[in-house]
Amino acid sequence: MESSFGSDFGSGGGGGGKLDPGLIMEQVKVQIAVANAQELLQRMTDKCFRKCIGKPGGALDNSEQKCIAMCMDRYMDSWNTVSRAYNSRLQRERANM
Repeated sequence: MESSFGSDFGSGGGGGGKLDPGLIMEQVKVQIAVANAQELLQRMTDKCFRKCIGKPGGALDNSEQKCIAMCMDRYMDSWNTVSRAYNSRLQRERANM
C-alpha cells in the first residue's frame, strides 16, 4: 500500500517532479476520510455482532437481522450526533481565535 500511496504523490503534476502541496493535502484528506470510514464500519460491526449474535451460524434469524439493523441505526445516529457537536465546537473555537 505504501508504494501506491507514494507514487500517487509523485505523479499527476508533470511539473518536473515538483510536488503540488494543494494536491498532497487533498490526497491526505481523502486518505484520512477513508481510514475514518473503515474504522467506523469496523467498530460498528464488532459492537453490533457482539450485541446481537448469540450463536453464530450459517445464517441470521429474523430477530438477529432486526437487532443488527437497529444497532447499526443507533450507532450511526450516535456517530452523527457526536460529529455534529464536535464540528460545531471546532467552528466556535475557530471563531474565537
